[in-house]
Amino acid sequence: MARRYDTNDATDRVTGLREAASAVRRGELVVLPTDTVYGIGADAFSQEAVGDLLQAKGRGRNMPTPVLIGSPNTLHGLVTDFSELAWELVDAFWPGALTLVARHQPSLTWDLGETRGTVAVRMPLHPVAIELLTEVGPMAVSSANLTGHPAPENCDAAQEMLGDSVSVYLDGGPTPGNVPSSIVDVTREVPMLLREGALSAEELRKVVPDLEVAN
Repeated sequence: MARRYDTNDATDRVTGLREAASAVRRGELVVLPTDTVYGIGADAFSQEAVGDLLQAKGRGRNMPTPVLIGSPNTLHGLVTDFSELAWELVDAFWPGALTLVARHQPSLTWDLGETRGTVAVRMPLHPVAIELLTEVGPMAVSSANLTGHPAPENCDAAQEMLGDSVSVYLDGGPTPGNVPSSIVDVTREVPMLLREGALSAEELRKVVPDLEVAN
């Protein structure tokens, strides 16, 4: 039976974050609020947990799971060949609605799906998410919906879709909006905008004037 905690209540927040952290360490799934939409998350380094996440969503390995982190410093252990321009994007837009696709460290023993040696990583601008990520480390997190359904802006919608496949639901109230993060590929010499979301190409070009946009 899934447990749900109201993170706007001080007591419930402490209990919920403790229970969510324990669930992640056990290889179970949790739902958490972010600055874009609600996410379903698992320990990024547990192959079985990430597999359960994909199964809960009805999502194939051809759509690998992004990773959320609680601090830019965590990047040092996760990515390689991270350019000066990539760091400038981090400095300008993290925490926030910018996902960066980078080459992951070849020594990492994780399986996020068919990533071809890359990882899509983001630091969300949400205190509950940051607190959980700081406690448990990098998490594989995808929008908390069944594939093909709208991404949830509240915990009710997430729970209706995912039910008891999730151990702990952290209810932070409605999210600020349902616009997804913008995705920029920084594996290239010139970064490329793969998906325009909460951040426009115009905003990103204030940092990377030569930013290319995928067709």
